[in-house]
Amino acid sequence: MRAGKGGQGKKAQETRRRIIDAAGALFVEQGYGATKLQEIADRAGVAVQTIYFVFRNKTTLLKELVDVAIAGDDEPVATMDRPWFTEVLAAPTAESALTGLLDDTRRTLERVAAINEMVHAAAATDPEIRELWGDRTDPRYTVMSTVAESLTQKPGFRSSVPADEAADIIYAVLSPELYLVLTRDRAWTPVKWERWAHRTLCSQLLDNGL
Repeated sequence: MRAGKGGQGKKAQETRRRIIDAAGALFVEQGYGATKLQEIADRAGVAVQTIYFVFRNKTTLLKELVDVAIAGDDEPVATMDRPWFTEVLAAPTAESALTGLLDDTRRTLERVAAINEMVHAAAATDPEIRELWGDRTDPRYTVMSTVAESLTQKPGFRSSVPADEAADIIYAVLSPELYLVLTRDRAWTPVKWERWAHRTLCSQLLDNGL
């Protein structure tokens, strides 16, 4: 009996992920407004009623898509509680902290940059999408400012750079918009972007500039 329930749970999780993956691909390809739930269902290989049952509506599906893209999974764990982030904060030097930050940021942006652009486009014309996130502080800036504050306490950080300025620099260099300019518009590989971003941040924030 328990094995059956476990199997059903795994199947439901796989179905949920197929729907999210299909929605992400179609929203980016066609735009959020132009994509119909039936198209998502067809690509995911499920009945459209399944999407309604799992997500209730298209807006909730979009919210779930964004959350999963940022996290890389559907576990209810905030970014700043995840192991990679605590490792960045615990890194012994500013340079090693930046290395850890860049490694995870590259993987995150590979998942989320194009989705972020799509959401901004959808929010410009759809009040319901704007209300999903409201006027709250950008959570990405909260993450970057926490990293910046930690960097100021580590060996190798350039003491002449205030924490708020460091946060602004990190926020700008690691932005989804700039990532897309270089990897999509200029055809850089994600690894090339990561190396460039690492060099740029080190030159701006570290004593030796590497």
